[in-house]
Amino acid sequence: MGSKNKLKRFSENLTFKNVIQPDRDKIVNDDFKFKSNWNKLVFKNNNPIVVELGCGKGEYSVALAKLNPEINYIGIDIKGARFWKGAKDAIKNKLDNVIFLRTQIELIENIFDKNEVSEIWITFPDPQIKMKREKHRLVNLKFIKIYRNILRDGGVVNLKTDSEFLHGYMLGLISGNDFLELTYSNNDIYNQSGSPTYVTEIKTFYELKFLDENKAITFISFRIN
Repeated sequence: MGSKNKLKRFSENLTFKNVIQPDRDKIVNDDFKFKSNWNKLVFKNNNPIVVELGCGKGEYSVALAKLNPEINYIGIDIKGARFWKGAKDAIKNKLDNVIFLRTQIELIENIFDKNEVSEIWITFPDPQIKMKREKHRLVNLKFIKIYRNILRDGGVVNLKTDSEFLHGYMLGLISGNDFLELTYSNNDIYNQSGSPTYVTEIKTFYELKFLDENKAITFISFRIN
């Protein structure tokens, strides 16, 4: 994407009511006004909150919001030029139950209060296979403990990926930690029966590319107790 397009999208994001771009210092200093107030100040209802981490173009957040108008969705990514598309699509489709937040995922404990989130989606993250990059993996034990601090008891985490490594790694984490409970696992959702429809019916831009390359798409759902 050219720099002109990026600048145009950044400018448009500033005009979108469904895009929040907080000051990092306020978040770090625990001075983010929507923490513990998402339902009251942003969505203005008491519906459950579902978060997509590393939402990219925002396709999954928007699609889920269409399917479930009684649930609030927040797509989070540091790259605002990417989720510009999702924000625009949500406005076009008059979806008031999805918003996009530009921030670093490492800061989500300063974004959400305890028990404020019901469910987390992680779709096609970088598997961070190399040991030096492992600390940035969105499903390592460090991040899972962060998720536990913002999720309601028994809150669900969903991982959809084309990485066999990440799928196996996550299964290993679940089996090795008694506060994690596997609720569903499928290592090839389009060629094995039993996949939930909301997993197979929604396909992101990158997912379609992976399918064209004949890559198996995997899905894991687990509870954090």
